[in-house]
Order: sequence, then C-alpha cells, then structure tokens
Amino acid sequence: MTTLNNMQEFNLYFKLGTEHILTWEALDHILFVAALCLRYQLNDWKKVIVLVTAFTIGHSMTLALSAMGLIHLPTRWIEFLIPLTIVATAVNNLGQKNAGMEHPSKLPLIYFFALFFGLIHGMAYANTFLSLEGKEGLVLHLLAFNLGIEAAQLLVVAVILLISFIFVQMVKLRRLWWVRGASALILVLSLKMAVERWPG
Repeated sequence: MTTLNNMQEFNLYFKLGTEHILTWEALDHILFVAALCLRYQLNDWKKVIVLVTAFTIGHSMTLALSAMGLIHLPTRWIEFLIPLTIVATAVNNLGQKNAGMEHPSKLPLIYFFALFFGLIHGMAYANTFLSLEGKEGLVLHLLAFNLGIEAAQLLVVAVILLISFIFVQMVKLRRLWWVRGASALILVLSLKMAVERWPG
C-alpha cells in the first residue's frame, strides 16, 4: 500500500512539474529556455544538454533550499527578476557575431547565465511546489517535481531546435539573422513582462 501511495504521489508531483512549464502562465519560463537554445542547431545537441543541465542544477538548488525553508524571497520580486533573466539572455544573443561558433577554449557566457538564472527560476518553481507540499516525503516530491520540469523543458528544447532547423536549414535563413530576429522578439516580450511585474 505504501508503494502504491508513493507512486501516486510521484505521479502527482511529476505532473505538477510538467504543468508548471507547459501552460500559458509559464510563458516566461518557455521564453527563457527558448532564448538559451536559439543559437544552437540539432547537431549541437551535446551543447544543449550541457546548457539545460546547468539550468537544472541552478533551479534544483534553490527549489530544494526553498522547500526546506532555508531561503525566501518575496514572490513579487521573483516574478520581476524572471523576465530580467530573459532580457539578459536575449541581449547576449543579440551581441553574438557568430551564432553557435564559440571559441573552443572558452566556456560560453550563456552557460553561466543558465546556472545563475536557474537559481532565480527555482524560487519561482518553489511557489508552486510548496502550495501542495508538507514535510513528509519531501525528497520523493522534490525528485518527481524536478523530473516533471525537466521532461517539459526537454520538450520545449526539442520544439525550439526543430523550429531553428526549419528556418535555418530548410528556409535557408542566415543563422545569425534567425538568432537575432527571434531574440529581438523575445526581448520585446520579456521587457513588457518586466514592466508589468514591476514590484514597486
């Protein structure tokens, strides 16, 4: 019976994690993941895995710390900071001279963006997680919630890479134009969000 209850709870929190990403209300998170992945193509999948892993490490840390009550930031400030992470990532994309052609000896700045901004996004995930959470079964619930988020994020990444493939490989749009054009659109949307969410 305990095993069945654990499985039901796992499914509940896994579904909660996926729904936290794959909804209209999660447009900010989708835009952030899109901005992270725009400069990559399907054959860059290894780089994308590293990038998503960096984001995962960041949000998993703050989600766990928030769930244990060790850190807390007012919701209005978290919601304001999230579009700023999208703005910074989009601006970084716009500043690229050769999309996806990073110098092999350097770790691209976008990986640090993913890690650091993952910390901020993790606090936003915590608000949803803690709405159902009690102290019992915390580890299992955190694992299921994180796995749900990751499954949804990988789906978003796959869609972005597919769209990039269509525009760059099939439509033959210059890769740099695609990255800059899509990033400019994301920048406008995220600036609008930031203004709407100004906590003052």
